[in-house]
Amino acid sequence: MAWFKRQSGELDTSGERKVRTEGLWVKCDRCRQVIWKKDLEENFQVCPKCDRHFRIDARARLAQLLDGDYEVADTDLESTDPLKFVDLKAYSQRLKQAQSETGLKDAVINARGTLAGRQVIVSAMEYSFIGGSMGAVVGEAITRAVERATEDGMPLIVVSASGGARMMEGVISLMQLAKISAALARMDEAKVPYISVLTDPTTGGVTASFAMLGDLNIAEPGALIGFAGPRVIEQTIRQKLPDGFQRSEFLLHHGMLDAVVHRKQLKPYIARALDFMTGAAA
Repeated sequence: MAWFKRQSGELDTSGERKVRTEGLWVKCDRCRQVIWKKDLEENFQVCPKCDRHFRIDARARLAQLLDGDYEVADTDLESTDPLKFVDLKAYSQRLKQAQSETGLKDAVINARGTLAGRQVIVSAMEYSFIGGSMGAVVGEAITRAVERATEDGMPLIVVSASGGARMMEGVISLMQLAKISAALARMDEAKVPYISVLTDPTTGGVTASFAMLGDLNIAEPGALIGFAGPRVIEQTIRQKLPDGFQRSEFLLHHGMLDAVVHRKQLKPYIARALDFMTGAAA
């Protein structure tokens, strides 16, 4: 009977071949709609029913914003685990696992390319790399992007997706807030445009520094943006927060953002903004 046990799972009395559909469908967490994965990809990873913006990785972000090929820089930077930090597991092990899963050395990709024909430098953060947290490598990489954009006179776009400063690097991670902010101040003096794109989520030290320092601060719809999370705030003030608190639409209404832009319109919106900032439209 061994042959029967091995093959019985494959028998189909209907006469039709069974097709495995695992991974071909995605369920939207907001409206519970089941979406054909290819349709979701063609719709910029946005739910066609409720318009929820799914999180996308840094490479997909670069592919959507830039025209075709682009040049990647600062790929040799890697954390040295300065504190030899250990919690449930060693920080060095977390780094190796994240590097294996994402194919990146850390939570950001610096790229030079064109956006709708305009030369730009883009730093895109990778949330799946330890929550997109900002340590010494992310701070150094973004600072290099700022300095490169300043030197070359090329507009800079930073796409944030982060849980904040990386606790495994302690005060070293917090130093990156001042480091990047100082570089952006020099960039502002050089009158080089900087556009900040905030995606879901952008929190902690990233929000408290470069994410909110753009000449133009743009967010995707429904993105969680803030310093401390809403649950932490509720527990601290012991009050119920209003609906939509810390979401991009709430921040726009209260003057903390310049615009909330749908992912489909993000590239042409940034192109028009760059034309305005550089005087190209005139």
